[in-house]
Amino acid sequence: MSVETGAPRNLLDAHPETAYFWGRVIGDGEVTSDGVTVRTNDETAAERLAAIAGADGVDHRIVDREYAHDTSITRAADTYTVQSLGGVGDRAAAALGLPFEGESGGYRLDSFTEFDRQLLRGLLEGCGTVCFKSSDGTVGVSFVHDDRKALDRTRGLLDSAAVEAPHGDISETSSGGYWFGLDDDAAPAFGEWVYVGSENSGLFAPSRRRKLRRSVEQAEGY
Repeated sequence: MSVETGAPRNLLDAHPETAYFWGRVIGDGEVTSDGVTVRTNDETAAERLAAIAGADGVDHRIVDREYAHDTSITRAADTYTVQSLGGVGDRAAAALGLPFEGESGGYRLDSFTEFDRQLLRGLLEGCGTVCFKSSDGTVGVSFVHDDRKALDRTRGLLDSAAVEAPHGDISETSSGGYWFGLDDDAAPAFGEWVYVGSENSGLFAPSRRRKLRRSVEQAEGY
């Protein structure tokens, strides 16, 4: 809970915690009549998401995960799953326009405009990739998703964010999904902006933040 903003009244309340939570759900989760499911490979983030959702616990498994841009490559990875059961799935689909039971969504996220930093942080950690490009000494930040509409909405959020975050067009991945990347020159400033205030709020995955910051440091020392 943030000292400045208090706790959200419910998962649909406009709040930094809910903005981060729904960004993570959009990035790697599902909304169904049974409730809401969100996944992460970071245990600390999983515990934070569970607290926001009021979930009873976190399910931990080791699974083979496909590489975002090449699904022929897999690796064993920790996966933590958080579920909020009940009618929140139906309500979220109606209020936020999230995909429901396999149907496409409209992603009506205007209620989180004030908390676009937290929303984009959730999206980055849910469906984003970060790497240091040793070939030219730059940082690569991209977003990958099976739903093109989700990436269209993410691009819109980046365009209106209080940081310069130019990006490329959406392209198809080898698996039939979609992706787009930030301009390499914009990635460091975006990385700094998107994690401002995260230490105090706890709304972040430590492993992902470390990777981004390490990549920026490598680029600066290239």
